[in-house]
Amino acid sequence: MIARVTALDDPIIAALEHRLPADFLRRRLALERQHDRHIFLPLHRFMHVDGPISLHACVRLALRLALLYGRGRSNAAQVVVRENEIRLLHLPAAFDGFTILQLTDLHADGNGAAMDALERILATLRDDPALRYDHCVLTGDYRSLSWGPTDDVLARMKRIALLLKPPVHGVLGNHDSIAMLPALEAMGIPMLMNENVAIERGGARIHLCGIDDAHYFGTHDFAASRAGIPAGAVTILLSHTPECYAGAEAAGFDAMLCGHTHGGQICLPGGVPVILQAPRLPRRYGRGPWRHGRLTGFTSHGAGTSMVHVRFNCPGEVVLHRLRRA
Repeated sequence: MIARVTALDDPIIAALEHRLPADFLRRRLALERQHDRHIFLPLHRFMHVDGPISLHACVRLALRLALLYGRGRSNAAQVVVRENEIRLLHLPAAFDGFTILQLTDLHADGNGAAMDALERILATLRDDPALRYDHCVLTGDYRSLSWGPTDDVLARMKRIALLLKPPVHGVLGNHDSIAMLPALEAMGIPMLMNENVAIERGGARIHLCGIDDAHYFGTHDFAASRAGIPAGAVTILLSHTPECYAGAEAAGFDAMLCGHTHGGQICLPGGVPVILQAPRLPRRYGRGPWRHGRLTGFTSHGAGTSMVHVRFNCPGEVVLHRLRRA
């Protein structure tokens, strides 16, 4: 049975009404209800649900027949730490060398290889002495399916949250229900719902901005996420998906951190994706560092997997970004 958040007297609704603008909340809830109604339509189910008769089941069968499924699952259980340098004009000198740890597409309530990847993430956060950072960001898709109860994913997210060094901020992805927001924030992971927060260091400031999901829900608002930021200030945008790169550049952001594509997850040798989660996205924006006009971007492979829990030529990752003055 699909768990919906619809009762007006529900304590989650009360918390959301206190936290979010009424118009935004009404629209987001309406879109989630619409998604719930459509998720079990035959074509939608075949394309998007991890069921016994689905596109993803066909992919798994093909990999088994090719004797590649075990190798893919083993690959999916591995998570590496990747380093990336972001060079920004006008970056205050106090922030030269500032580090941001990015986690994305955790899909923390998955099973099998997904659980193994979660344990590897926990071990990395707990034990890796080189994983030192000044700020942590999470760019969405905390759960695997895009419908149903959230108890399992919230329990596993709590295990991750306990190992994160504050300050931490995040955004929601297309798999995430707005009903998860109060619990995530109670864990110490404030969500930037078309909002921003100032980061201060050595008497200087940069601004971390976040938008709601632009892939499925389309409830992102660039103007709201920049509200109150002085002209000329350095801005770093958190977006679950890179699909809104053109709008982000037009809105004047300096950098953009995102995920969603899984880097392709199943790639040919050399890291060429067979498919991307965003079919209309130019492939140069689908993984790793990229640039669009004055916007510097990075699309992470993510740490988890979705639907088919395998990876080929595209390792799961957590990313350590280092800011540098250009």
